[in-house]
Amino acid sequence: MNQSKNSGIVEQFVNTVMGVKPGNQQQSPSTLIAPIQELDIKAVLVYTIGTTLQILVMILVLLGMEKLVMFIDNNSSLPSWFSTLLTGLFFALLSIRSRIFSLLDNTRSRQTYDQVIRPRWSPPPLVFPIVWMIIAVLRVISSVLVWQQMNHQFLVLPLILFVVHLALGDTWNTIFTVERRLGAAVPVVILGPWLSAVVVTAVYWQTNPIAGMTLSFSCVWLTVAAVLVFRIWQLNGSEPLYPLKLIPVDQ
Repeated sequence: MNQSKNSGIVEQFVNTVMGVKPGNQQQSPSTLIAPIQELDIKAVLVYTIGTTLQILVMILVLLGMEKLVMFIDNNSSLPSWFSTLLTGLFFALLSIRSRIFSLLDNTRSRQTYDQVIRPRWSPPPLVFPIVWMIIAVLRVISSVLVWQQMNHQFLVLPLILFVVHLALGDTWNTIFTVERRLGAAVPVVILGPWLSAVVVTAVYWQTNPIAGMTLSFSCVWLTVAAVLVFRIWQLNGSEPLYPLKLIPVDQ
């Protein structure tokens, strides 16, 4: 009983840190909407515009951080380690809560994963926020190393690619977790979070090999996640690999 209670406390802590809502806190999309076999052009535009705006906003935030850190570094009254601490906290915010910069609904919820048919080898729901916490720490370490290598600059190619990767991941979360578009989620997870993770890891590696090695674990996990998304798509009807138009069930 104590073990079950401790497990519940750990789960609550992990979900709170990562902003994951239990399934019973969000109404099931399947009770509200039903797909029809037609491309939802409006959804494609929303995803594209939403992702682009999020990237632009985060780039502006990078610019703001660069100005702030420059001021701190030039202020002799502040300790030399202060800018590094601030930068680490900034990358922690980006890694855990990048969705605050998105106009899309990026709610983290277990509901879709709990309700779809999954392969036998699929990890239990609690594994995901735990692994993402680990990846968040690795992202912070690797990004700080790159930032140091780039002479405390934020508006550099590796870090810009990093925020692009985060934005693509948030958009995928909207498509899969929030809207439950299982077909569209397949190409998006491959061309979005997975491919961008590989690119960011490669660029980080070129900038600082230790940073690249640190971030490479995210590529391994996203490869597993991409395969899982593909199998879920297969097991749940193999709908078209594009966003379908959605209509209210009561219509």
